[in-house]
Amino acid sequence: MPTKSIAAAAAAVAVLSATAAPARAEPVKNVVLVHGAFADGSGWRDVADILGKDGYTVSVVQEPLTSLADDVAATKRVLDLQQGPALLVGHSYGGVVITEAGNAPNVAGLVYIAAFIPDKGESAVGLLSQAKPANNDMQATKDDFLYLAPAAFPADFAADLPPAEAKFMAHSQQMLAKAAGGAPVTTAAWHQKKSWALVATRDHNINPDLERTMAKRAGSETIEVPASHAVYLSKPKEVAHLIERAAKESAR
Repeated sequence: MPTKSIAAAAAAVAVLSATAAPARAEPVKNVVLVHGAFADGSGWRDVADILGKDGYTVSVVQEPLTSLADDVAATKRVLDLQQGPALLVGHSYGGVVITEAGNAPNVAGLVYIAAFIPDKGESAVGLLSQAKPANNDMQATKDDFLYLAPAAFPADFAADLPPAEAKFMAHSQQMLAKAAGGAPVTTAAWHQKKSWALVATRDHNINPDLERTMAKRAGSETIEVPASHAVYLSKPKEVAHLIERAAKESAR
């Protein structure tokens, strides 16, 4: 075979090989953190600091907790600012929010931290009825906003935090509109996207068995951590480690 023909054939093989090789997924370096009811985004500080030191760009959503639609819109507003794919992380009621908002095209994966993982048509309040209540301390204001009785808040939400910190959280909690807690998800993103879940085994706000059941149904890769509902505050290293693992695995 002439030299030119050999060179042409080699070039053709190289082109075909390059075409056949699977494209590498873009690394996920953006993390968007979504808080739950009775708290705000400041609780993510330690987790965000760990992720930031490890090279991730971290954004924290401050959703208003006035309606599920408002909270999803607030999350999508932050997602729209991301440069490249993002990992969406939700705590508690934030799990409902990311299940809906996670349908955005730039969301590479979902991480549930002691969170609700609803399916289509399910709500946070509805899911609570599927297991033995972790507490009976949720109350409502005259205008239908939900909160935890301050005296019970430390034991229910933050039993493994310093008493002074838990007490402050009890008296600065962000209330959740009852309508938001009862609002159903329209499309559950975990059907189409990879998910991970952390079960807080000492959770007295969401029954840990309910967390396990929801994670299993969603096919989430799950870890268990001996911590309260405020695991993102009491065990930030463990939470950050799961998020980083999810970010790496989402790129595969």
